Amino acid sequence: MTTPHRSESFQEPMPFVETAGKWFIGTAVAFIVLGTLAIMAPFVVGLAVTTLVGVLLIVGGVMHGIGVFRGGGVGHTIWQIIVTLFYVAAGVYFLANPLIALSTLTLLLASVLFVEACMNVVTYFTTTPHVNGSGWLLVNAVVTFVLAFLIWQQWPSISVWAIGTLVGVNLLVNGFSRLMFGTAARSFARTRAA
Repeated sequence: MTTPHRSESFQEPMPFVETAGKWFIGTAVAFIVLGTLAIMAPFVVGLAVTTLVGVLLIVGGVMHGIGVFRGGGVGHTIWQIIVTLFYVAAGVYFLANPLIALSTLTLLLASVLFVEACMNVVTYFTTTPHVNGSGWLLVNAVVTFVLAFLIWQQWPSISVWAIGTLVGVNLLVNGFSRLMFGTAARSFARTRAA
């Protein structure tokens, strides 16, 4: 007669789960620290985001420039050259005029939030009879719309701190969610190992 014991295949992933939990906790601490710093210095973070966008636009332009040599006919080549020039010009503009670019990004953010609010309202009205809890879509839509409206009303003066603060809040939320997930993973691994 055999005695019941844990399956070896079930115990093998537990060290991985505990290690992953440690990594999640480590990244959570980094995200929380960076989020706090971003909220304390939103203007600096806003300029950093603007610089990053400028660099990414230039890199995108270079990649489209490489696409020129891929072939595909005259129309494709002309289109790739136009897109390359646009991306590189926009990236250089962002890097040369970071304050104006920050203001532009803030207005773009308000537009994106407004579109997101509209999409949430449409989704709410198309899923209400079918999905429980769809009321949260409407709540999210209202909050998102109010946020978009507030940014638009205070633009361009809000540009100094809006992007940096939102990046900071996003980092904090990500940090705390990773912290909770990492803690739960380590607790699960320890409970199963015992």
